[in-house]
Amino acid sequence: MADFLVIVESPAKAKTIEKYLGKKYKVKASMGHIRDLPKSQMGVDVEKHFEPKYITIRGKGPILKDLKTAAKKAKKIYLAADPDREGEAIAWHLANSLNVDVDSDCRVVFNEITKDAIKDSFKNPRPINMNLVDAQQARRVLDRLVGYNISPLLWKKIKKGLSAGRVQSVAVRLIIDREREIENFVPEEYWTIIGEFLRGMEGFEASFFELDQKKVALSKKEDVDDVLKKLDGNSFVVETVSKKERRRNPALPFTTSSLQQEAARKLNFRAKKTMMLAQQLYEGIELGKEGTVGLITYMRTDSTRISDVAKEEAADYIRSTYGAEYLQSNDRKEKKSANAQDAHEAIRPTSTMREPSSLKEFLSRDQLRLYKLIWERFVASQMAAAVMDTMTVDLKNGPVIFRANGSKVKFSGFMKVYVEGTDDPVEEKKDRQLPDLVVGDKVITKQIDPKQHFTQPPPRYTEARLVKTLEELGIGRPSTFAPTLDTIQKRGYVALENKRFIPTELGEIVTEGIREFFPEILDVEFTAKMEEGLDHVEEGQINWIEIIDEFYQGFEKRLEKAEKEMQHIEIKDEPAGEDCEQCGSPMVFKMGRYGKFMACSNFPDCRNTKAIVKEIGVKCPKCQEGNLIERKSKKRRIFYGCDRYPECDFLSWDKPLPRNCPKCEAILVEKKLKKGVQVQCVECDYKEEPQS
Repeated sequence: MADFLVIVESPAKAKTIEKYLGKKYKVKASMGHIRDLPKSQMGVDVEKHFEPKYITIRGKGPILKDLKTAAKKAKKIYLAADPDREGEAIAWHLANSLNVDVDSDCRVVFNEITKDAIKDSFKNPRPINMNLVDAQQARRVLDRLVGYNISPLLWKKIKKGLSAGRVQSVAVRLIIDREREIENFVPEEYWTIIGEFLRGMEGFEASFFELDQKKVALSKKEDVDDVLKKLDGNSFVVETVSKKERRRNPALPFTTSSLQQEAARKLNFRAKKTMMLAQQLYEGIELGKEGTVGLITYMRTDSTRISDVAKEEAADYIRSTYGAEYLQSNDRKEKKSANAQDAHEAIRPTSTMREPSSLKEFLSRDQLRLYKLIWERFVASQMAAAVMDTMTVDLKNGPVIFRANGSKVKFSGFMKVYVEGTDDPVEEKKDRQLPDLVVGDKVITKQIDPKQHFTQPPPRYTEARLVKTLEELGIGRPSTFAPTLDTIQKRGYVALENKRFIPTELGEIVTEGIREFFPEILDVEFTAKMEEGLDHVEEGQINWIEIIDEFYQGFEKRLEKAEKEMQHIEIKDEPAGEDCEQCGSPMVFKMGRYGKFMACSNFPDCRNTKAIVKEIGVKCPKCQEGNLIERKSKKRRIFYGCDRYPECDFLSWDKPLPRNCPKCEAILVEKKLKKGVQVQCVECDYKEEPQS
């Protein structure tokens, strides 16, 4: 019989930990929370200082019974939930349900599931940290007060099934505000003049820089003509050459936010998928003879801090693999984010020595890709800065100056392993190397190319951009980003179009209703200040009830006003322009959790529904009878198929075009590249220049 009972959240975690602890320990899983506020009612007694009413979660009765049975037989119980507020709250609920003294040394925490980390944590158990529990309780109660008061109001005034939440409402507001910026954006004309130059047989580019030693705005064609008129022939003289050495430091190790952003950029992962895979890597993977091993540290963190042990192991690896010159210098200082709680380490591999290539046979393709990203980012973060030789050259022709910039890598440093991605395609331009020019050299223009441009509106939010913005504004915390993005899509408030968020009509109506009567819910500063207040609760600086009470006093008054003054809004169904093939009634567009669809207006008497068909104007190349339409797979990926399916099973992941290959007459498709698209033939080697 085991002497000690250890309770964790998941079976995978339990299996890994039990292997490290030995026969005296029995490790069981609670499967997350066992108690929570009831779903059928508010569950918060406002009159009794916002006292929460917790009940056993439906379906968790047998699990709790099993834990109670095991607890009676154990000499001591250890609660080993995750090392964050949520984990502390789970441990507290378990302690209350199993009659464990919260002031006893019953709580063990570890940042990684490795043998040494687990054994060390059990040498240093501690009482449950009630400040952490109270911070989590405050968040739960606050969200319940907002959600269970505003949501019924929205059901009554707008539509059933709607919801409102502190963080999700701000996220939707940001997406709507960005859409307004785009709609109201007025493009401004501007021009550039790019010159192609030759020094002997060596070619390079330079762009217009100055006229008469002054910066000149090229805002219209006349400005360009003025510059070109001042040119005297096609010969330029090198007036100045500036050479400098520039150092570039590596990106810091991953936080939850930066991992979600980089996985979106480099792996095309949604935030929800990134966190699911990271959870699997953290909890443990079966590695053959080695058994189950946790491969990364805890994945919900806003810290970039790294333990000394991990730094030393990384240094040994870098020294032996790349050489001592690739090790980072000791004078590099890490910046801590203003909003960071810094509760535990950054996300990193539990062992640098466990290279991604050694895990191919044990991990799924996506697990391996994410592990490789985390491993490379961490190793690179411990490496030396890259050194670039930069060169700036001014070319003179009369009063006209063109400037060329170039650079080359002198020492690759961290870039040998990993370079951080970016959302800005301009930043991703590769540095160009210039010829070894000296002052007085003559160069000849091969071509002068003036181009008209127009300023572009700000881009719509991708998941990565939105997560980054929420973090910068102090909205939400590491554990909330992925669920927030998931919720606003499931509610139908926003939709993803070409991997960018656009607000729906429903999202705009709900947001306007909240903006009018509950402005603080949508106020970025207010929400960020509330998050800061929860951090102060965690630090023991303020009682959680004070924060809730201060918020609720004003909120209750606005709720009463909204009940009386908020107008009923009828969201009319948009006609689809066709009749139901089952009953003849008009079909209408409706919004579901997966976006718009067509439904019969005679509902509930007729329950006919249809997907919205989007034709692309291309005849099916296989059957020559049907038309190609845009479809979506179960995983929401767009593909193209024949509208005569299942009679014709033509399918293409790439978008077919309404023109044929000039070489072989087969169909042409648009192949998506990392940046832009390329038109190519499905049969022969015909390709066109990529379009950005």
